[in-house]
Amino acid sequence: MNLQIMTFARHRNGIGGAPFSVILFEDTGPEGGRKVAILFEQEAHCAVLDVSKLAAGDIAFGSNSWRGDRFEEPLRKAIHAASSTTDRKGI
Repeated sequence: MNLQIMTFARHRNGIGGAPFSVILFEDTGPEGGRKVAILFEQEAHCAVLDVSKLAAGDIAFGSNSWRGDRFEEPLRKAIHAASSTTDRKGI
């Protein structure tokens, strides 16, 4: 899987919620395009949406739903690598 991370940010989710990262990336695969992922610290907690469909109001399962389990590992590796060169920690 070839993903190009555009940017990411860590969110603390208030004072009691589970922290997460938001990753904006370009998916260069067969159903590629710009996507956004919400990635929680807990394994198997990854949601991916297509940005164009999201902007058009499409949040439907089966239309704008992507296999988070396929994206999770490369996303975690990419932001971990980027985090090691900055002060970002976590995911």
